[in-house]
Amino acid sequence: MAKRVYWFGGGKADGGAVDVALLGGKGAHLAEMASLGLPVPPGLTITCDCCEEFFRNDRKLCDDLKADVLAGLKAVEQETGRIFGGSESPLLLSVRSGSRASMPGMLDTVLNLGLNDETVQALGHDAGDARFAWDSYRRFIQMYADVVMGLDNEIFEEVLEDEKGRLGRQNDTDLSAVEWQHVVDLYKRLIEDELDESFPQDPHVQLWKAIAAVFSSWHNARAVTYRTLHRIPETWGTAVNVQAMVFGNLGSTSATGVAFTRNPSTGEKALYGEFLANAQGEDVVAGIRTPQSITEEGRLASGSEKPSMEKLMPETFQEFREICERLERHYQDLQDVEFTVERGKLWMLQTRNGKRTTKAAMRVAVDMVEEGLITEEQAVCRIDPPSLDQLLHPTIDPRVERHQIGSGLPASPGAATGEIVFTAEQAVDAEAEGRRVILVRIETSPEDIHGMHAAEAILTTRGGMTSHAAVVARGMGIPCVVGAGSMRVDLRNELLTGVGGVTLKKGDIVTIDGSSGQILKGSVAMQQPELSGDFGKLMTWADKARRMQVRTNADTPQDARSARSFGAEGIGLCRTEHMFFEGERILAMREMILAEDETARRAALEKLLPLQRSDFTELFTIMHGLPVTIRLLDPPLHEFLPKTEAEIDDVARAMGMPPAFLARRIDAIHEFNPMLGHRGCRLAISYPEIAEMQARAIFEAAAEAARETGEPVELEILVPLVSLRAELDYVKGVIDAVAVEVFGETDVKIGYLTGTMIELPRAAIRAHVIAETAEFFSFGTNDLTQTTFGISRDDAATFIPTYQRKGIIEHDPFVSLDFDGVGELIQIAAERGRKTKPDLKMGICGEHGGDPASIHFCENADLDYVSCSPFRVPVARLAAAQAAIAKRNA
Repeated sequence: MAKRVYWFGGGKADGGAVDVALLGGKGAHLAEMASLGLPVPPGLTITCDCCEEFFRNDRKLCDDLKADVLAGLKAVEQETGRIFGGSESPLLLSVRSGSRASMPGMLDTVLNLGLNDETVQALGHDAGDARFAWDSYRRFIQMYADVVMGLDNEIFEEVLEDEKGRLGRQNDTDLSAVEWQHVVDLYKRLIEDELDESFPQDPHVQLWKAIAAVFSSWHNARAVTYRTLHRIPETWGTAVNVQAMVFGNLGSTSATGVAFTRNPSTGEKALYGEFLANAQGEDVVAGIRTPQSITEEGRLASGSEKPSMEKLMPETFQEFREICERLERHYQDLQDVEFTVERGKLWMLQTRNGKRTTKAAMRVAVDMVEEGLITEEQAVCRIDPPSLDQLLHPTIDPRVERHQIGSGLPASPGAATGEIVFTAEQAVDAEAEGRRVILVRIETSPEDIHGMHAAEAILTTRGGMTSHAAVVARGMGIPCVVGAGSMRVDLRNELLTGVGGVTLKKGDIVTIDGSSGQILKGSVAMQQPELSGDFGKLMTWADKARRMQVRTNADTPQDARSARSFGAEGIGLCRTEHMFFEGERILAMREMILAEDETARRAALEKLLPLQRSDFTELFTIMHGLPVTIRLLDPPLHEFLPKTEAEIDDVARAMGMPPAFLARRIDAIHEFNPMLGHRGCRLAISYPEIAEMQARAIFEAAAEAARETGEPVELEILVPLVSLRAELDYVKGVIDAVAVEVFGETDVKIGYLTGTMIELPRAAIRAHVIAETAEFFSFGTNDLTQTTFGISRDDAATFIPTYQRKGIIEHDPFVSLDFDGVGELIQIAAERGRKTKPDLKMGICGEHGGDPASIHFCENADLDYVSCSPFRVPVARLAAAQAAIAKRNA
């Protein structure tokens, strides 16, 4: 086995080059800060590889690993002058997780490890502060019992609150050494009563069990959920960092805090963060006490009367500011740092690229280009494409009247309206029922992750801008207001009380404004954001860097207009069947389907012709000068027919036929496996009059739009579900014949291409033959995935999550392209198609066209364009740019 344990501290670190994949993010950055000469408490990192070994070994630490850890601890003891488990000058440790991707709050931590009934006395004597020592001991017992022994933290909180009530103490800091010693005794008795075992006194037993617990947390429920949501591979595992403790709870000259080198909500270039005097790090992120601002500017902005770190500890603050500036220059990105001040001495505990809103990410990237820190292409690669979704959703219309019932800290921008729910489970259930909800909590914890993901927005009455709710919501891109102290949450009765005594219950509607921190009663009007400023600059740089075109899947004028405003370069897929479902259209469509002969079918199609022509004319006009790909009718005809007995009665009455007759006709048309049945080009071959009507509507609309706009229509007609060249030959013949007729009638000749969707494995394999007729290929990756896997997309949700959970597949193949199977078919079709026609145009039009990983595949396969839904166009533009940059730099 390779080296398991790496040491850092004293201005140096093991291993030379920092390897995040090996040491995890926290361990790698601790080593790097140590190498830069920054004040980092010494420690050691157990590699991510050991996590896999731990699970292979039935969740046991091997003897070799223990020996390596003990050797590393010797170096920490030498650096600190303290002895682990020593009766004098005891060394205490923090045991923390650190995966290669940031997973805030998802994995476990144990602080103050090494305390027992003997070392607590030595710690108090050494620090000259017995109250601090016993406070640290009770913290350790509480955290260790929760993380390692499995006792709920709330049990200990209840004991502490009862004891504070008995003593008449309001804050934890009010308890004396003797009183904390009594709390420790209560905690130890509680463990014995609940678990029938004693709290371990051997520091080495504590250490091995804590390391095992941190490794084990890689597979806890919240971590698994978070990895699934953020596509973090299970195989990565987590490192474990064992580090000398430094103490922020050693009196008024000590403190702990979290900060960002720039504002993570807005991107403003200003130090931004919070701290607590006389506290330990978990106190800040847990939201138990209200933190204070680091900067005086931040204090004034928040309206707090509590002093800032800048005023309270000016020399330490200045050192901290200089380190933050140095870290940002070194990493060339916004940093999220954790620090502790121990009796005036500053210690850096962590740095990592800070999570931020997309708005902030845009500003930081653009500003850093203008500051000369990074290039335009680096700025483009800094933005996570799916996160652009945050910019594409409504905000509150500034003209509306606001019925404000509370306010808090604006932790994550954007606005959302929904029903109040009070638990994560309620949020998940409501989402499954299609209801929009606001998750209201006193404070969130990592166990709430599934409910936070299901909610439209989050509201907490406790916590600061770096609390769990704030950090996770910003990462998810959902609005969040935290620390709404003027409001009260009654979880038992499921009530939310706001200012003025306004009381709301579960199911009542509220609106959250994550940009201002306001909570509003009821729903209010929203408005779309303007995509300009930093967004405009960055997208200009992205467009300059990318090679592939980005088109949209649009079936309505509204979709087309939205997509064009988002920068779409044409329509890659217009699904004509979506135009048949409303009003008189569906009636005429049903008449056509139920007709008993061609004459009756053509009569019904005559009613549809002007409607189709009008739709196409508007689409061509909106997209003037850009390519428009129209797909002929694709789904099986039964999809347009009524299904329930009541619907059959209504349709029969409207069509003037007996319900029993209609039911028999529907039954005759029914297919056992419609996905592979009478659909696509098979309809055009069986009923060429359908293709004739659609082709006529397309060509007449193109002629009219060309006259209106003065620009030629760049027209592409797509024949679906082709597996044989002969099928395409036949349908193309129908299209060409109609074109000749229409061009003669209108005296307008429109250039057009006839292509096919490659959505069947046979079409991919025989692409070189099909390309003899086809003038372009459009890969229909939805159906190609279905037919390659033999899985119905409509039914896959019943078992795909189980496959993912059991490690059989990593991603849902209907969300992110299956490179090895479906992807190989695409590559085969592309290579063979271009052997026949070297300039054959190709793109994809399935839902994968908006998925960044799939877009990277398309770039590497040299496709010409991707097509996606309108709101994913900016995502696709950015992802296509990043793919092109990555390919050039490979």
